[in-house]
Amino acid sequence: MLCGCAQAPTPGAFAFGVLGDTPYSSAEVERLERLIDDMNAERLAFVVHVGDIGQGAQACTDAWLEARKKQLAQLKFPVVMIPGDNEWTDCRDAAPRLAAWRRLFCEAPLRVERQAGEYCEHRRWEAAGFLFVTLNVPGSNNNLRRNPAESARRMPSVLAWLDESAALAQKRELGLVVMMQADPFITLPHDGYAALRERLETLAKRRPWKVVLVHGDTHLYHDDEPMPGLRRLEVWGSPVVSWVRGEVLAGELRFSAPRNR
Repeated sequence: MLCGCAQAPTPGAFAFGVLGDTPYSSAEVERLERLIDDMNAERLAFVVHVGDIGQGAQACTDAWLEARKKQLAQLKFPVVMIPGDNEWTDCRDAAPRLAAWRRLFCEAPLRVERQAGEYCEHRRWEAAGFLFVTLNVPGSNNNLRRNPAESARRMPSVLAWLDESAALAQKRELGLVVMMQADPFITLPHDGYAALRERLETLAKRRPWKVVLVHGDTHLYHDDEPMPGLRRLEVWGSPVVSWVRGEVLAGELRFSAPRNR
């Protein structure tokens, strides 16, 4: 069972950090500085930012992305980034913005396997009995309203990477942790997440409580079971500046949310 209980860290336990949907303002940039200091006092194997590292037009500029890269580089641990809708699909020129994001963030300082082809943000790595997998699935209905052709072209690669990773996790008897930006349980007309939800439902039925979904998007903390057998963690987001500690103890993945900044 994947427990959501908060426990005091155990010496030598495997732990990692997750955050997202921040910083959205100069004030949040300053609070993120203090949060980084808090995180650096921990023992973490890696940190994942699940996307949306800015708001509105600021997130659509090289200067903002470069500043956030420099800021997050202050973390003492390898940092893996995932693109959010604010960084590319919500920008006026989405394709160049994703290309800029890739130039800055695709080379993660962590030994990862990347999907062949253009989606270098699709990565995976094994740690502590789990296979961690990142997917480019952004908010705003998976870009279906703004650019349905782009969404239709990207999703086969998303689903293929998820399927391949799930098969690998099952073969190696590993838990599967899927990480992305969007909340796929937000349903709108012309639903952009239906195929992904169906896939997650199938995986959860096949391996109940062995699949965990980690995402951001709606900025509200959730640690729940949105469909039978699927564990879901959503991280806090703006105006809350926070992070979530994940740790594996006795083979169980547990989450706890340290204090906010």
